[in-house]
Amino acid sequence: MGEKTRPAEELKEAHRVLASFEFEPGGVNRGYTDRALYVNLSENRIESKSIPKEVKDRFTGGRGYGLWYLWQAVSRDTKWNDPENEIIMCTGPICGITQYAGSGKTHVVSLSPETGSVNDNNCGGYFAPFLKFSGWDLLEIQGKAEKDVIILIDGNKGKVTIEQAPYEAVDTYLLVEQLTEIYADDEKDNRNISVVSSGTGAQNTRLGMLNISWYDTQRKRVRVKQAARGGTGTIFRDKKIKAIVIKYKGVKSDSNKVANMDLVMKAGRRINKEILALDHSQSRMRETGTLYLIDHMQNHDCLPVCNFKYGSHPDIFKVGTKVWQEKLTQQEPYDSCWMGCAMRCSHGVDNFELKTGPLKGQKVLVDGPEYETVAGLAGNLGIFDPYFVLEAHFYCDNYGLDAVGLSTSIAFLMECYETGIVSKEMTQGLELNFGNAGAALELIHQMSRGEGFGKIAGQGVHACKQLFVQKYDAEPKFLQDIGMGCKGMEFSEYVTKESLAQQGGYGLANKGPHHDEAWLISMDQIKNQIPTFDDKAEALYYFPLFRTWFSLVGLCKLPWNDIEPADNQEIYQGMEAAKVPEHVQNYCWLFEGVTGKPLTLEGLILQSEVAHNFQRLFNLKMGYGTSKYDTIPYRAMGPVTKEEYESRKERYDKQLKEIVGLDIEGKSTEEKMEALRPYREEQYQKLCDVVYKRRGWDTNGVPALETVKRLKIDFPDVLKLLREYRGGEK
Repeated sequence: MGEKTRPAEELKEAHRVLASFEFEPGGVNRGYTDRALYVNLSENRIESKSIPKEVKDRFTGGRGYGLWYLWQAVSRDTKWNDPENEIIMCTGPICGITQYAGSGKTHVVSLSPETGSVNDNNCGGYFAPFLKFSGWDLLEIQGKAEKDVIILIDGNKGKVTIEQAPYEAVDTYLLVEQLTEIYADDEKDNRNISVVSSGTGAQNTRLGMLNISWYDTQRKRVRVKQAARGGTGTIFRDKKIKAIVIKYKGVKSDSNKVANMDLVMKAGRRINKEILALDHSQSRMRETGTLYLIDHMQNHDCLPVCNFKYGSHPDIFKVGTKVWQEKLTQQEPYDSCWMGCAMRCSHGVDNFELKTGPLKGQKVLVDGPEYETVAGLAGNLGIFDPYFVLEAHFYCDNYGLDAVGLSTSIAFLMECYETGIVSKEMTQGLELNFGNAGAALELIHQMSRGEGFGKIAGQGVHACKQLFVQKYDAEPKFLQDIGMGCKGMEFSEYVTKESLAQQGGYGLANKGPHHDEAWLISMDQIKNQIPTFDDKAEALYYFPLFRTWFSLVGLCKLPWNDIEPADNQEIYQGMEAAKVPEHVQNYCWLFEGVTGKPLTLEGLILQSEVAHNFQRLFNLKMGYGTSKYDTIPYRAMGPVTKEEYESRKERYDKQLKEIVGLDIEGKSTEEKMEALRPYREEQYQKLCDVVYKRRGWDTNGVPALETVKRLKIDFPDVLKLLREYRGGEK
């Protein structure tokens, strides 16, 4: 009997319990439980760890905890697929409140298959709040199982089990429905289940991601959000984890046992009033989610087209914001990926009939899509078809594939195919031209199966560049210029040629070029809030730290600046307006309201500085973390090909004349490109140098000893690491 047809009772009966652990449920006080749940799959061992006060005081929670515990678990020689690598799933003190939008985030930390260093992700869904209310600030998973297992956490009964699970699906769409049915007592109990899953794409590529679920009682379907970047799903499947299931019933308005509910309510009332009154006239998150960005990026030359060559395309209207507003089901109360979130931006397309793949002919719920998905799958691949986007996006989620990394990788391969670097023989018959939807879908299915050219494509841009140079004698410089990756991770979906700040945001990000650490393109290129060089450098100090803070406390970033007070742009100007000061005040109220500890903006930034610098040092520990790893491909700075230059000829010619001081009369496009490149590369390096200094790092991008001591992260092994680095051993 196949996995699709086995009844839930039979699936559950086939489980074999390998380990069991009982604990005292609950114990949350002022946002913390002060306990970590440790699971070792190699040893079938489960235990509770107390989180020391000094760790809590220094690292705050969330990603900070994840960084600390992973640092203890791995050595500089640990590889992503070694048993000692961990997947750490963290909450945060504010996580789980229901009074403020975006308060249900899970933060995931691990060593990345793509970068070889520490990686972090954040994700919606109900897992982290349920984990905390069950009695745990984090879940730490180490070791490898021999066969596929499920980790079950029952937060009401106070029991954790590791169970062999031979018959459930591996791919998310079927698996989350199966497990919700198996572990829920009845249909009403479905809402008390959250599942972490991945898929066959994750186990056969390095682009694996995690899905985290919640149950939509309106649709009566399990929904998922993604912890996508850096290959965490690949580690999940390498450890032979089929799923993590948490069950918790009894969420209340004060499950966090906060110190001052009045402060929490004060912040909540203010943000909810703004969302309800202003969202329709601002970002329309409640109508389209992040898809409102498509038209903005198209209009400002920031939307990636054909492997980031161009920033706009005349056919983008076919997948523009209006198209998605019509396709997304509107006004769904469970479009919030955690309880009480008034933003309601987790939209979906209902009853979409699949045309390809193992679920061909089925009508499915497609979660999303988001801006990144459409920009990558439509713009970057040159396939301006919403039906293709929905099909490809669904299968990325189902197979556990990072849609951002996948889009950027396929876009790179399409350009390699069109320039002759990749041949039809290499692709085994796939015609990987820009715009070929059928070939792109087949490649996604091949990645899931670990077959054909999909085996190569699924390794990501960095690995493909190495392969093409070593095996097929491709020209390294051209591949470096057009391969949109940094630190081993693919770029997310923004064209940065005219945004020096976003170039730095990508290149200087600790984990690799994803915008969650420094999304500056809007304030730089669209709103012109940071016009000077000094403004951009200061923004690259402040905003990565401010954005880091969300991952320490369990919050979503979107309610910070995707909604603003009506008078924010009138009261404040430039970078101050971009900070949205009233919302910063909200967050200080929330932290004090939950924990009882007053917090200023300066204190908030200090909390983030600790985690941000410690993560940079973690990169150094793993053999990275210096300035050479902040290098970005030239296409992120300027035009690589003749057609790129000529598509923006007026702009580039003007810069050459007015800024570089070149007489362009009689110069060929190639000559002008050659003259423009040194200027743009120099500007990027100058920015890096200034930002290093502002962050308290040395000229090689390593936190200075004084910075480490000021932040009180001068632990013995950190000091040893810095001594070795200064001595030339690292």
